[in-house]
Amino acid sequence: MAEDFEARLRSPEAYSLARSALEQLEDQRVWPTPINYEIWAHVTADPDSPLAKELARIREKGEVITEDVAEKLASIYLPRQRLSEHIRDTGQALSRELASAEQAIRSAQATSETFSSRLEETSRTLSTDPSSDTLRGVVADLSDATLSMRAQNAEVERALAASTSEVAMLREQLKETRKEAATDPLTRLANRRAFDEEIESVRSGAEATGEPFCLVLLDIDHFKKFNDTWGHQTGDQVLRYVAGIIRKRVSAPRFAARFGGEEFAFILPGENLFDASPLVNAILKDVSSTSIRRRSTNDNLGIITLSAGIAAFRSGESVHDLVERADTNLYTAKRRGRNRMVIESEV
Repeated sequence: MAEDFEARLRSPEAYSLARSALEQLEDQRVWPTPINYEIWAHVTADPDSPLAKELARIREKGEVITEDVAEKLASIYLPRQRLSEHIRDTGQALSRELASAEQAIRSAQATSETFSSRLEETSRTLSTDPSSDTLRGVVADLSDATLSMRAQNAEVERALAASTSEVAMLREQLKETRKEAATDPLTRLANRRAFDEEIESVRSGAEATGEPFCLVLLDIDHFKKFNDTWGHQTGDQVLRYVAGIIRKRVSAPRFAARFGGEEFAFILPGENLFDASPLVNAILKDVSSTSIRRRSTNDNLGIITLSAGIAAFRSGESVHDLVERADTNLYTAKRRGRNRMVIESEV
C-alpha cells in the first residue's frame, strides 16, 4: 500500500530500504536516477506488489530499463506519478475547452463585424437612392443578414454553453486533484508540502498585519514500540486514530497537517499561546481517553498519548526558526515524561 510505504520511509527502517534499493540498482546496472530509485525502493518494500512482478517480467525478457521504460512504470504504478498524469491530462482538456470557447467568440465577432458592415452599406445606399424599389431591396437584404446573425448567435450560444459546462466540470476535477495532491493518503490530513505552503502564507500575512499566530507540533509517544511490537499496519491504525481526533478538533481557519512520520502540526492564525493551550490540551485528553484495540486480532493496544510543543510567531523570524522553537518545546515535553504539552513561556 502507498500509505504503508510512505510510513516506512519515515521510520528507522528507511535506511535499510534505501541501502537495499541502491544495492539492487548497482547489481542490475541501472542508474540510480530519482525515478529508478523510487521504483526499486517500492519493490524492495513490497516484493510481491504488481510493480515488482512487472519489473521481474521485464528483466526475465532481458529488456533494458531505459528512461522511457522507467517513466512508463512510474506513471502506472507510482501514486504520485499517476497524480501528475491526472493533473496534466485535466489541464490539457481544460486548455482545449477554453480554446474552443475562444474560437466561438472570435466567430461571433466576425459575424458581428460583417453585419455592421452591411448596415453601413445599407445606410449609404438609402442616402443616395431612397426609392421604394431600393428600400424593398434593402429590407430584404437586412432580413437575410438578421437571420444569418441570429443563426450564428444561436450556434455561438450553444458552443459557449457546452464549453462552459465542460470547463466547470474540468475545473472541479482539477480542484479535487489538487486537493488530493495536498493530502496525506494515510491520515487524510494536509501533507508536508501543503503545510509548508500554508505556514509561509500565514507568516507573510502576520508580518503584514501584525496579527499573531501559533504553531503546534505533536508527536505520538513511543510510536516505534507500536511498529516494532505490532507491525506497520497497526502503526498505521494508530496514526489514523490520532488524525481522526485532530480532524474533529481543528477546523478552518486553523490548519492541521501530518508533519512527517508520527508527527503532526497545527497552524493557528490569529491565535496566541493562551488561545492555543486549551485546544492542544483537549486533543491530548481525547487521544488518551480510550484504550484502542488492534483491528485484525482485537488485541488491546493500550492508551495512546501525545507530546506537544507550542510556539508563537515572532515578527521578523523565518518559518525555520519558528519550527525549531516549537520542536524544542516538543522534546522538552518528551523529557518531562510525555503525555503533556510545553509552551515556550514554560521552557
